[in-house]
Amino acid sequence: MLLEGLKVVEMATWIAGPGCAGVMADWGADVVKVESPDGDAIRTFYPDTAQIPGNPIFAMENRGKKGVVLDLRKPEGRAAMLTLLKQADIFVTNLRPGRLRKLGLDYETVKVEAPRLIYSMVTGYGLQGPEVDNPAFDITAFWSRTGAARATIPPDQEPFPSRPGFGDHTTALATLSATLAALHERHATGKGRLVEASLIRAGAYAIGWDLSLQLRYGQVVTAQPRDDRPSAISGFFRTGDGRYVVIVPRSVDCFTNMMIAVDRPEILADERYQFPTDNLEIIREVRAIIDEGFAAMTLEEAGQRLTDCDLAWAPMATLGELADSEMAKLAGCFETVQDGWGGSFRAVAAPARFPEGAPKVGRPAPKLGEHTREVLEAAGLRPDEIDAVCGTA
Repeated sequence: MLLEGLKVVEMATWIAGPGCAGVMADWGADVVKVESPDGDAIRTFYPDTAQIPGNPIFAMENRGKKGVVLDLRKPEGRAAMLTLLKQADIFVTNLRPGRLRKLGLDYETVKVEAPRLIYSMVTGYGLQGPEVDNPAFDITAFWSRTGAARATIPPDQEPFPSRPGFGDHTTALATLSATLAALHERHATGKGRLVEASLIRAGAYAIGWDLSLQLRYGQVVTAQPRDDRPSAISGFFRTGDGRYVVIVPRSVDCFTNMMIAVDRPEILADERYQFPTDNLEIIREVRAIIDEGFAAMTLEEAGQRLTDCDLAWAPMATLGELADSEMAKLAGCFETVQDGWGGSFRAVAAPARFPEGAPKVGRPAPKLGEHTREVLEAAGLRPDEIDAVCGTA
């Protein structure tokens, strides 16, 4: 069913690489997570003890995987790693290219040993050029370097970073889709190949609406101060109880429906306000009228009116509201996973599901090195070789 029987080896830290392999684990793949003796840095962010069980961030990216510790600086560790790769279908890594070459685990070296392996790399800035080995996070490469931050943050506001993992998860999905495409190709060719997804390329794709205009016309208007925006009925509006709704018009009828929603139908008969208009002063007047209308309503009242008028809108929800939302639950946004200490907790689900049946999600994320002996025994290593890898020889 789905990816059951697929063997994946992941040697990655933080979010984008582990997230790609994590979705495959959710979909039934047998994923082995290889860590250094120090472990994935995400392990250190939240405690995972009997008193406070289940690191929610580490679990989101690593649930259902088997955990192996290998010291790749030692020949025994590298030999064990190559054994795992030769038996795997897919290798996912986000180590920088220079580090992989130093370990003798770069693609050109590994493909000699494992020609059927799909070798999937997550990088910051690609595989060519002077910045190949520069460190990168989604906040730097995806959000800031691509122009996404500048296009999103109005010039009259202090710049702010994206939320942690925001671009990483986009990049994880890009890596996943490319990896599965290469796997499909292998059914016909019998050969593996190198797959590479970068934070900067995923970020460029994510901001592609604006970037397409920049590429075609040499300029693009992006985030503007609210008072200078060319649409009166688009954007966020504050309700009388201190909440916000966001509205996106989809046709010329939306102007009529908006005036009805804010109890100002007489505007429709005033020639000064004929829609559409590019007169910024008129746009500001209309926006002020809408602001006044929503200021007299609660969020609940505003939402009902907007729904009745068939306008595309949403509340600016809190994370707590999403977590408590019956709609989000029915949409499949959450999973219940084991915490590794005998309990369970709710977690974020993978972004797609299979209503006609899928592997059960819920196995805990591995403790550091939890399955080292089990995995190496299954790979065929002798007891003395396993002892050497584990440092117990």
